[in-house]
Parts: sequence; C-alpha cells; structure tokens
Amino acid sequence: MATPKKRFNYILISLISIVICLDRPVFAEPIKLERLIAKVQEAYDETVDFMAAFTQKATIKSINKTVTEEGTLYLKKPRRMFWDYKKPALKKLVLNPQKAWLYMPDENTVYVQDAKVLLSSKMTIRFLTGIGNLQDDFEAAFSTPDSTDEKGNYLIFLIPKNYESGIKKLLLTIDKDSYYIAGCKFIDMYENTTELTFKDIKINNNIPDKMFIFTPPKGVDVYNIP
Repeated sequence: MATPKKRFNYILISLISIVICLDRPVFAEPIKLERLIAKVQEAYDETVDFMAAFTQKATIKSINKTVTEEGTLYLKKPRRMFWDYKKPALKKLVLNPQKAWLYMPDENTVYVQDAKVLLSSKMTIRFLTGIGNLQDDFEAAFSTPDSTDEKGNYLIFLIPKNYESGIKKLLLTIDKDSYYIAGCKFIDMYENTTELTFKDIKINNNIPDKMFIFTPPKGVDVYNIP
C-alpha cells in the first residue's frame, strides 16, 4: 500500500497536464515548432485565472484499468489551484502559496503539505501556478513517426529538461484548422496515462483568493506530509 506522501504526490502529478491545455487559439499557419511554443507561453502568460468543467481519464497500464472522473477546475496565478471532483466520488485538491490539501471524503482523510516543498521540486506545478517557464523547463518535439492524428491535428511532445519523479512526457493535440489546443495526455514512467478534456472554459474571471483556502471538516483524519 502506498504511503500518504507517495499517494499525495502521485495524485498531484496526475493533474499537472492542465498546464498547457487552455483550449485557446495560439497561432496561425504556417509556424515553426519554436514559434508554436512561444505562442503557447504567451497565451498562458496572458491568463490571470481559469475555470472549466473537466473530464479526467486515468489508465493504469499494468492492469489495463481506466478510471473516469469529472469536476470543475479553478486556477489563479500565482500559486493557486483547486480541483473540485464531483463524479464518481467527491474529492478536493487545493493549493495556495502556503499549503496544499488533498481531501478524500469517502476515506474521511485530509493530506496536508507545505506548498513550498511542491513548488520547489515540481517544475510542472511551478508552471501551472504562474512561476515557471515552458521553454526553460521542457524540450518540445513533434510526435514521431506521425506528427498528426487521424484527423490531421498536430501532435507535439513536451519532455522535462531535468529529471522529475513520475513524469515522462506530455502529448498535446493541436487543432489543424483553428489551432486550438484540443487535448492533452500525461504519460508517467510506467506508461500509465492521464487524459484531460475541458468544456465551459472561462478566462480571467477575478476568482477570489478564498477559493484556494481549505479548512478540514471536524472529525476527519489529517496527515501532514513532510
């Protein structure tokens, strides 16, 4: 059975592929890979906060099992995010500049960690929360042998430049006509995958900071993760 720290970090890693999946138009044809990445960074830099309904499909390759979850995501730079899971079970993951909480109501458990630990060690979370840089932290390449999918959309890999536990690569799907980022997939060291899709996207909504503060309910078991 995984330790609370390993479980907490695995769930965090499974969620970070949102960093570059804002479903916005980022460039016009033709464009080189370097320009594409610059435009993705530019679009992200212009986003102060973000909210959307999400569907997450996580597949464990060794047992060929896929779990589908749904909820709402809230992001605010710098250093704030809130994943509010609604289906099939309730779950909350909240991060602000001071603390990170993972609340599992079905288990009557809350995991708590110092946000500085996560922000200093996870490059993808740093980018997600507004204090990282896509070009500095990742190597980008068109997918091989095919750089497009069956619909002709572009496929691009992002690979961390420095070793980061649990992360192998991210795969982006970019719409061939609109040049929206149409989807993304996170792949870990064991070839497990997490796919995220979004709808009802709203950008720069002036989300209040109090959205990213979590108070554990009375009577739950609280585990502090070093």
